[in-house]
Amino acid sequence: MDAYIDLLKILLPELLITHFNLTGHQTEGDILHLHFEEKPEVPKEFSSSLVTAHGFHKEITVQDFPVRGKKVFLHIKRRRWLNK
Repeated sequence: MDAYIDLLKILLPELLITHFNLTGHQTEGDILHLHFEEKPEVPKEFSSSLVTAHGFHKEITVQDFPVRGKKVFLHIKRRRWLNK
């Protein structure tokens, strides 16, 4: 999976690679689907509070620029944080 990460660092925004894990990928004809899940690290905005990961928000899908003639869809799941 590390080889994929090095390649994705070139193609995708650094923010996406540093804060999300690549959980899967699929190719369907001329469409590439990349699935990302937010890392379980507490955001720095909440670092002074006691928070825990509490499931995920609804997955969003973003269409990115085509890569080698394939449409690229990014499926992103963000964590839901519970402030205790």
